[in-house]
Amino acid sequence: MTHNLFNMRRFYENQTTESPMTTSTGDHFTFTQEHNFTDVMMKQIAPFWAKRQEGFHTTRDKVNVFWCHITDKANTKAIFVVNGRIESSYKYQELFFDLFQQGYNIYSFDHRGQGLSDRMAPNPEMGHVESFDDYLQDMDEIIELFNLAQYEQCHLLAHSMGGNIATRYIQTRAHHPFSKIALSAPMYGVNLAWYLKPIAALVAQAMTYGNSKPTYAPGYKGYNPKPFADNPLSQSEVRYRWFRELYEQKPKMKLGGPSTRWVWQGLVSSRKCLQHSEQITIPLLLVQAGADTIVSNQAQDEFISKLKASNSSCQLLSVSEAKHEILFEADQYRNPALEAISQFFIS
Repeated sequence: MTHNLFNMRRFYENQTTESPMTTSTGDHFTFTQEHNFTDVMMKQIAPFWAKRQEGFHTTRDKVNVFWCHITDKANTKAIFVVNGRIESSYKYQELFFDLFQQGYNIYSFDHRGQGLSDRMAPNPEMGHVESFDDYLQDMDEIIELFNLAQYEQCHLLAHSMGGNIATRYIQTRAHHPFSKIALSAPMYGVNLAWYLKPIAALVAQAMTYGNSKPTYAPGYKGYNPKPFADNPLSQSEVRYRWFRELYEQKPKMKLGGPSTRWVWQGLVSSRKCLQHSEQITIPLLLVQAGADTIVSNQAQDEFISKLKASNSSCQLLSVSEAKHEILFEADQYRNPALEAISQFFIS
């Protein structure tokens, strides 16, 4: 895997564009590139995005969850995208475009408590959920709404918190419609000082019960768009500025820090991902961000090590020096990550 990653990076460094809008790889995958990102967004992705269908699904507990999809009747395969914390499907327009070019119909939704879906705390900028199991139930209902069983192949692609949710979904739903699962920097643990890791969940639980209403976890506050130079998410300035501007255009998407309950429930769910790794029997690819400061790479390594004992069809690709949002990273990191994911889905 390391040798393949080196070759892919060298290919991109020496590649000349074959069209004014995209760069092609040796395997004929095409991805948008930073040097013409603005042109691609305006001339190709904007009209592509305008063709989406979208709406709201009212869940069993009366929460309005936003969904969207972009489809072509000729496509016989699909990808279901599960986004991360603070994100919306709207943020993934570039990724949806890149994947759609490969013949996939694209489906996604916004988790309750973020994006365009209903917020779960009185403060709309606080990331809050009663239980991570609520995310799984929402995903159940959205998948049923989409009727994904109609496809010859349907794959699951998930990022960060979405990787946690997607993992638990596969672990707990034996009759899911997915053939393969690819994970981008999944949240199987968060980056904490070693002395906090054993007690973090208990402290968050105690703080939750110590307050009558949702409160921010220590050190967190409302939406705070960090300057590009200080951000821990991406080294692609053009992509980072684009998504921050998107949130200015659609302020309902703005989300700040998590609540103490979200942290507690997230850590509990992360532990379950590791404890029940053997319940994943479909092929799995984990793409790790080598320079991640948001989630725990050590927990990802542990997950893959445990999974290999029961599932030989699992792979780990660590993208050296990449920050957390690999799918929004600079081309030198994003290209090999997308290349690996695309190759994984067709292999």
